[in-house]
Amino acid sequence: MVKTFLTLVFLCVGMTISAKTLIHAGYLFNAENGTIEPQMSIVIVEDRVANVLEGYVNPEPDDIYIDLTGYYILPGLIDMHVHLSNESSRNAYLERVTWNAADYAIRATKNAESTLIAGFTTVRNLGDSDTVTISLRNAVDNGIVIGPRIFSSGKTISSTGGHGDSSNSLNQRLTSDLGPKDGVMNGEQEAIESVRFRYKENADLIKFTATGGVLSNAKDGQNPQMTLNEMRAIVSTAKDYGFKVAAHAHGAEGIKRAVLSGVDSIEHGTLMDNEGAALMRDNGVYYVPTLLAGKWVSDKALLEGYYPPFVEKKALEIGPKLQSTFSMAYQAGVKIAFGTDSGVSPHGENAKEFSLMVKGGMPAKEAIMSATIYAADLLDEKENLGSIVKDKYADLIGVSRNPLEDISILETVDFVMKGGKVVKEP
Repeated sequence: MVKTFLTLVFLCVGMTISAKTLIHAGYLFNAENGTIEPQMSIVIVEDRVANVLEGYVNPEPDDIYIDLTGYYILPGLIDMHVHLSNESSRNAYLERVTWNAADYAIRATKNAESTLIAGFTTVRNLGDSDTVTISLRNAVDNGIVIGPRIFSSGKTISSTGGHGDSSNSLNQRLTSDLGPKDGVMNGEQEAIESVRFRYKENADLIKFTATGGVLSNAKDGQNPQMTLNEMRAIVSTAKDYGFKVAAHAHGAEGIKRAVLSGVDSIEHGTLMDNEGAALMRDNGVYYVPTLLAGKWVSDKALLEGYYPPFVEKKALEIGPKLQSTFSMAYQAGVKIAFGTDSGVSPHGENAKEFSLMVKGGMPAKEAIMSATIYAADLLDEKENLGSIVKDKYADLIGVSRNPLEDISILETVDFVMKGGKVVKEP
């Protein structure tokens, strides 16, 4: 498949190669319009696409030639909501008092590699602690470890006792009231300070929790947990610093407040009502549904003792509602970007989200576009990511069957290239 074994070794370990790479694609998914184009040639120089041509161009003597004529080639997939340092288990709540930052960092490194091998060449990590995924982002960018491109929000911003306050339900002798440095705020001034601390940490974007959440060990999973003025203080400060803003929100009132504050995306949106959907559509706010997380928590809540009592109750109440909310939002014309909340569910299984989206009424081509060109738009990275066109990063995946006919094939990716380097081959 590859011109020489030595060439493949060079690609895999990331050494610089002066020759261009030529890929013959049997079928190429055009993420700009959702069509599939047969018999295409992709020319790659260093980490960028140099050209995309119809037909099979003959390779030159010094070219690195990759024969993918039997495969469907798509842009590298983008997951807009992951938690690389987290992993669901019966021990997850115990880990909060027994694990150190280094433990989470090591696990995040493993999860990053699993995510990339699964075909997700870019992720948005929405919430961690101790700047774990910011450091991981830097390590990936510098070629120290293998992983997707990471856009990290660093520490989630929440209110005291809210979803994201890591001291929730802990023995008071083991913790203390947290503040803006830790992402916990009360009032507009502390909201501003919380954003500035994320800037100081070198985060890529801001995430705040507009409502309660399912997995926090606290009573309510849907109540508003910030005032509109607090949210506006976060968003206006974030915009001053060039940040995009994602808002975790389950309850209908919190969703509407977050949209009115000027956020760029609503995460989960489980109890979104028609008014909230219309508000999102009219303001161009993206919806990141995380259907896989809803299914995972509702399934695991049936296992005795898997979650603490507070969490089990919320998982059974909220988790199953995501699927119908997604269908309503899609029919209402809300913009949708792909996201899984992986870390709630296992890393590397991100592509299972696609089948749930199709089940919810979204055509396969739009589901794929939500994880490519639409996700790149929400990231403000359309110049670099989201489609296989000239001058964008050479992030490609290959599968053995037509994903428009069977989208579950994206769960078994055969070929992965990130930035012109082969990560996985058939």
